[in-house]
Amino acid sequence: MIEARHLRVLRAVAATGSFSAAGRELGCTQPAVSQQMKALETSVGTPLLVRGGREMRLTQAGEALVRHAAGILAGLTAAEEEVAAIAGLRAGRVRLVSFPSGTSTLVPTALAALRAAHPGTRVSLEEAEPPRSVELLREGDCDLALAFRYQGAPATEEWDDLVVRWLLTDRLVALVPERHRLAGAEAVAIGELAGEPWIAGCPRCRGQLVQVCEGAGFTPRIDFATDDYPAVVGLVGAGLGVAVLPQLAVESVRPRGVRVVRLEPAVRREIVALTLPDLAQVPAVAATLEQLGRAAARG
Repeated sequence: MIEARHLRVLRAVAATGSFSAAGRELGCTQPAVSQQMKALETSVGTPLLVRGGREMRLTQAGEALVRHAAGILAGLTAAEEEVAAIAGLRAGRVRLVSFPSGTSTLVPTALAALRAAHPGTRVSLEEAEPPRSVELLREGDCDLALAFRYQGAPATEEWDDLVVRWLLTDRLVALVPERHRLAGAEAVAIGELAGEPWIAGCPRCRGQLVQVCEGAGFTPRIDFATDDYPAVVGLVGAGLGVAVLPQLAVESVRPRGVRVVRLEPAVRREIVALTLPDLAQVPAVAATLEQLGRAAARG
């Protein structure tokens, strides 16, 4: 019989590459890790690791078991949470991962409402952009991921195995210095900014910017690139260039010295909340999904 604690140890060993590093990650000793790995290998009846000097690698069986471990552990977590909630033994727990502009706009409203309705529910928050946030969800390192993808962009990832809760459609807008020649325009075609220096945002938004510009017949000259949205706004406000950001990102900062202009033709991204099918049945996760939906509707 395979035990969940042994699977957690195997994942830690596979991720860190050694018993001692896995022990530090799990908060136990190196001999304890070694003992649990031996017990797991006895349970499955085949070696899972090849040990040679300082190097340690997974056998084919070990790779297969690690591949299945995330789904197994997610299912066990879902079972534990649902049983505990039904039995009334303890409140729910949700590990949430969000991208920065979602963290500063949707997440505070949702979590405040969740706390008011379910004061015993604990939510931890970590920031990550997709596709990393989606990887964390599939790897079993979070319960809920706030993510986005651009409409019309080539499909770089599939969400068919996940529960997808659509939240809102976010439109890109252009940012220009307040004394820019287009500062008074109601709308601007991205081609009108072809000769400008650019300030680019996060890597995924940066890739989308290049794709949209190339679709308009030019390659943007990116002078500055930063993942920090207030920094993008500050650089534009200082007259150092122009930028294109999601509306949600602009709402999360105070755009001083900047004019926000509608971009035509429209470029949009879909904001969604993602979870695993098993975890969607956990009351605390379902309640968090519901509050995220309400926060998006109010926005």
